[in-house]
Amino acid sequence: MTAPSSGTRPVLTAEDLHLGFGETRALQGASLSVYAGEVLALMGPSGSGKSTLLHCLAGILTPESGSVRYGDRDLARMSDTERSALRRGTFGFVFQFGQLVPELTCLENVALPLRLAGAARRDAHRRAADWLERLEVADVGGKRPGQASGGQGQRVAVARALVTEPTVIFADEPTGALDSLNGELVMKLFIAAAKETGAAVVLVTHEPRVAAYSDREAVVRDGRVRERELIR
Repeated sequence: MTAPSSGTRPVLTAEDLHLGFGETRALQGASLSVYAGEVLALMGPSGSGKSTLLHCLAGILTPESGSVRYGDRDLARMSDTERSALRRGTFGFVFQFGQLVPELTCLENVALPLRLAGAARRDAHRRAADWLERLEVADVGGKRPGQASGGQGQRVAVARALVTEPTVIFADEPTGALDSLNGELVMKLFIAAAKETGAAVVLVTHEPRVAAYSDREAVVRDGRVRERELIR
């Protein structure tokens, strides 16, 4: 991937973010841009602020000062309902432990964002089944998450993140609970699918082998960000 031209506008921009938890300052002037279709890895040691930054970018946390903009919209100026709608459809999420609903089947888990957005059950299940097929886990669609392996469950979580065809996908240590073989398979399928849809991916990781799937890296340290050049 080549560097964006000077006229390219980012889809997501954080400027001078500050946020603390008690006496701990998680973000201290963090700034970052995310461009359409890129995979951006946020790297840094434990406690550096990278997950906090991701949560601010996604509108889950609101910074004390600074701004996060999605296009021309300031997330802090949106209502809770508007931010929820953004996270439900425009943004997708993949967490370290999947966070699938245990009472639902894997197919129902993938269809859930569509159902919450008002899609009819048949259409939601058809689209969910298609994504399970693309992530090579169609065989677990009728099973509950507890009946699937860790690697299968994480691919179901990736399918759930992609089913709404989001503009940005946030992935927080998506392979942290997997062995290296399953982790590689999840990342390979995840990034290929994201590239196919044109979604940008913001990937929090401390593992170089996971960051190797990115187009660009940004190092978070002491609540600040140092962006690196696009590496491919």
